[in-house]
Amino acid sequence: MTVNDRDVARPAIVTDLGARAAYSEGGGIYRILPSGVTLPRDLADLERLVRWARATRTQLIPRGAGSGMTGGNVGRGVVVDMSQGFREVVPDWGARTIKVGASVTANEVNDRARPFGLRLPPDPSSSAFATSGGMAATNAAGPRTVRSGSVRKWIAALDVVDARGDVRRVARGGGNAGPFELPGGAETEIRRAARHTRKNSSGYGLEPFVETGDELDLLIGSEGTLAFITGVEWRLDSIPPDVGGAALGFASLDALTDAVPFLVALNPSAVELLDATFLDLVRCASPLDVPNAVEGLLLVEFERETQAAARGAVGDAIRGLKDHTVLVETAIDRATLEKLWSIRRLASPALARLPETRRSLQVVEDGCVPLEQLGAYVRGIRAAAERAGVPVAIFGHAGDGHVHVNALPDVTRPGWKEAVSALLDDVTAILVDLGGVPSGEHGVGRLRSGLLSRFYGPAITELFRALKHAYDPERILNPGAILPSGDWSPLADLKVGADAAPIPAGIAERLREIERRANWHISKLELAGAGHSRSPF
Repeated sequence: MTVNDRDVARPAIVTDLGARAAYSEGGGIYRILPSGVTLPRDLADLERLVRWARATRTQLIPRGAGSGMTGGNVGRGVVVDMSQGFREVVPDWGARTIKVGASVTANEVNDRARPFGLRLPPDPSSSAFATSGGMAATNAAGPRTVRSGSVRKWIAALDVVDARGDVRRVARGGGNAGPFELPGGAETEIRRAARHTRKNSSGYGLEPFVETGDELDLLIGSEGTLAFITGVEWRLDSIPPDVGGAALGFASLDALTDAVPFLVALNPSAVELLDATFLDLVRCASPLDVPNAVEGLLLVEFERETQAAARGAVGDAIRGLKDHTVLVETAIDRATLEKLWSIRRLASPALARLPETRRSLQVVEDGCVPLEQLGAYVRGIRAAAERAGVPVAIFGHAGDGHVHVNALPDVTRPGWKEAVSALLDDVTAILVDLGGVPSGEHGVGRLRSGLLSRFYGPAITELFRALKHAYDPERILNPGAILPSGDWSPLADLKVGADAAPIPAGIAERLREIERRANWHISKLELAGAGHSRSPF
């Protein structure tokens, strides 16, 4: 039956400028004023909204806490804030699972599970505000996924509202492939185009889908373009009793990257890279005395069943690298290890201290390469940044070959946007040449949607389009994310510079403060103030 505007009730949409401005930015580089904002509190609200949007061809932009960096949480349609409802929590400790609503954060899951000796292993750095729906939507990961893998491995089922407004539960091994069917010969093409990296959140999950046949693998990492995620059933794991670690400093990048495969072979829970570009940024606040000659640090962590085993793993790491390190700090308990890890968490405060003229832009911030290419990738980023004249801070998850880069341009300098564009082009070319992917854990969003064809080629890109059409033929769900819009321009609609869309000064400053303090849990409608006008959109 054809759906039309008279078949569905019109939802309440907040349309005043203050509210729209409060939702115009997320954690990334963009500022895009939406046409409206709505906050569904339950399934009935969301079903009604989707059916109305389908009838009126209104674009919907799903959004959790808003911390995502790739622009998938902003857009010109109606922003759907999923962070205020969907709060249910149903644990089954015996089965080591917990069913939660989409707005329940990783920290909240772990707070519930910890008294039972359980946790959600991937542990993204944003756990304090990363919502379950957002983590599933981007196939999120974090420092400890070198051992545990990304969230895909830990999702047993998703509750969704699809583009028709239908409520469904999609479970692992459920035997339902959903509305999309692979055409003949596609499996061979998918395997041929596979990127052999340890992590990948770039595009739809065709590779795992070929292996499992589970619709779940298509929905995980789909960034709100196929369905709204309203709930997640998480698998949990035991918390290892003991932990040890070390901070290892190296005088050369070659020595550092050569050490990574050795450390990964010791089965660590984390191997984090802090490049010299990062250390220069945080040295004044560092709890460690890091000499200027250190080209980079590796923070390595070992979780084990006994203290002796944890100490043994730390000892093995230090002995194996004793001829290559110029700085060694060890930790054999959680308190001391926390001190070592504190240097990794200095990134956001250090970037927040930058003057308004030098802004941190997450443009090439999530590339992942095969482990053996890590050194070539870091050297390539450094050289590209030097050619562009754009300072960068490099850090990330060395054990996965996964590197974060914060570009730090002077936005008052003539030609700064062209320089950042050149950096994006150069780093993309390096990633393609090294067999990497543009996103290891943050997703594609609007920023990288136009780049995917360079990594996967036209055949896989066409499969992505066929998948999107099978789920969302009217293209109402987050258009422009994963698949580019016709006018894709990755550095349009920036939140900085003279061309930034004008918004009320008070809202702009509050958004900046959220960014500085990573207070993404704050309600954006509260940020905008009271007295919003509501109108049927």
